[in-house]
Amino acid sequence: MPEEQVKLQGNGYIGVDRMTDAAHELWNQGKGWTVWLVQGDMGAGKTTLIKSLGEVLGVKQRVNSPTFSLVNEYTTASGSRVYHFDFYRLKKEEEAYDMGAEEYFDSGSLCLIEWPERVPTLIPQRYFKVRLALAAGSKPDSRQIFF
Repeated sequence: MPEEQVKLQGNGYIGVDRMTDAAHELWNQGKGWTVWLVQGDMGAGKTTLIKSLGEVLGVKQRVNSPTFSLVNEYTTASGSRVYHFDFYRLKKEEEAYDMGAEEYFDSGSLCLIEWPERVPTLIPQRYFKVRLALAAGSKPDSRQIFF
């Protein structure tokens, strides 16, 4: 399936100051999926987008990167669980198996996964993919978002 570009401005670019707008649009498009793959280079805005999704979902806790813990658990205003993964620091995919990533992905709760390419055999067949890219030749705080 081809990726679609979030068109929040006429040219498809969005500044990080409008990331909550993007999160609303993405949630409207992807709320039927429980596993989200959030891809992009270092500094592309993956964690910023997930923080904005937390706002959209009414997450009660502070949303931050689980770079060292691998997973953070949040609770939404409705009482649902959201799991936020950051697999950047994995040395081997087996580390994700050891921490029980499969059980999280199969839980039915929303799982937001940064650096999913580090755990390719763990990714379920059904997922919603979001890819962020720095907007070349644009303002330094602009991003392109594809889903």
